[in-house]
Amino acid sequence: MDLSVRFRLMVPVLFLAVLVSLPAVDSALRFIPDDSSLRLELRDEHWFDGSADAVLQKKPFKRTLLGGGRVEVSSGCRDDQFWVVIARELQGSFPEWSQGSWSLVRNRTTGDIEYIRVFLRSDKYLYVQFRPFTGAEDKCFMDVVAYDAYIVSGLILPFSMKRLLVLPVEDVLKAAGTRFPRRYFEPNPDHYQDIRTFIKNVREHLPKLHFADDGGIDEQGRYVYIASQKPQPVDGGLNCSGFAKWLVDGILRPVTGTRLTIPPLKAPFGTRGSSFTNPYEASRDPFFGLDWTRNLAATVMRTLRSPEFGVLSEIEVQSTPFNRIIVRRSDKEAVVENYPNFIQDVGFSFEGLQPLLYTLAIDEPGYLYLASVNAKEGDPPLAHPPAGRPPLRMHFHVAALLPYFDEKGNFCVTVFESAAETSFASFKRVHQGRYVKQRSGQDLWIPPHFVNLVRIPIEGMFRP
Repeated sequence: MDLSVRFRLMVPVLFLAVLVSLPAVDSALRFIPDDSSLRLELRDEHWFDGSADAVLQKKPFKRTLLGGGRVEVSSGCRDDQFWVVIARELQGSFPEWSQGSWSLVRNRTTGDIEYIRVFLRSDKYLYVQFRPFTGAEDKCFMDVVAYDAYIVSGLILPFSMKRLLVLPVEDVLKAAGTRFPRRYFEPNPDHYQDIRTFIKNVREHLPKLHFADDGGIDEQGRYVYIASQKPQPVDGGLNCSGFAKWLVDGILRPVTGTRLTIPPLKAPFGTRGSSFTNPYEASRDPFFGLDWTRNLAATVMRTLRSPEFGVLSEIEVQSTPFNRIIVRRSDKEAVVENYPNFIQDVGFSFEGLQPLLYTLAIDEPGYLYLASVNAKEGDPPLAHPPAGRPPLRMHFHVAALLPYFDEKGNFCVTVFESAAETSFASFKRVHQGRYVKQRSGQDLWIPPHFVNLVRIPIEGMFRP
């Protein structure tokens, strides 16, 4: 059964046009100045119930709220939607996604309310949304969306949409009680100081490194080939796996005084594979990245914590706080899909990786995540297997992902892979599902790759 639902992307074009977020200067939610008295005025002046033509003719204006802070009120339209936005001032401008900004979106033909959206942090990918409850005007649905993932989906609240137009936002959040995950909107930047220091230290060493296929560093500090452990030429380098080991060596050496040996990192970790994959373990090594990252993470946990922390249930990310995501096909169209939970020996689809990293950064700050990227042969960038060789799921790439919040509270993901720092945007672009144009002129949907994550605590010095 196909559980995906197609729908028009319900985001005003003004929100989409903002490509770079300004530095966040956000407050705790309870300190966001209330704008409900202004919304009462707007209701009485028919900003909320006037026809589309009447609302769009209204002139924008600025106002200082009673509790402090300036806002800009404006209207706009796109296709068959039109909206009213109360945008909060942020460093001299009025982005529609700054903390406390509020918007009402209506159908241009019928005038019906489609949703009310409130940005509780200065982040255009993080918001609370209220939708009409079909068949009961005294109720509404509440969604909490973080980076296209529904952290909360369809929570029923005892408020009509008309009442929500003028109700203080904090009153609505209090009514939701513990079902509203307030922690995802109030990160403490101080909790990420160790991660920020670690990133700074790694960056200082990167100019000394370069990429080399199958390259790694052994326990004596020599550049060798991982497969054979034979020495590399004098000007040696690291591949993605060797670089992950280099990072872990830098974490452990200040504690142990030594680097890790290579052979134990290649050993199978736990029970994985099947009678189908077993015959190909030696010739094709389909689980190399999975075993490598698990062994690295388990070694760190045993060393920095205790032996009982080196088990799979402790090192591996095996759950998400969401099960529905928005998959964007274009600026105007998206698909809401059920997001599968953790798949053993596979991990998670790339489509939900960014919100997963966001929630991990909140729920367990202070961790680096080693990612083992995998796909079935035949899915780009993996080549089609030769005739007579059955396709296998291959763990073909390793990367280090560090989700954190900077000093101003902005969410960031630093990506280190293959002896370099890349960007999460490029990392996601390579591995996330996408359409490609075929010779026939038709679009072909390339399914996303998967990523298995293991956690590594960041604490203390870094000395590779």
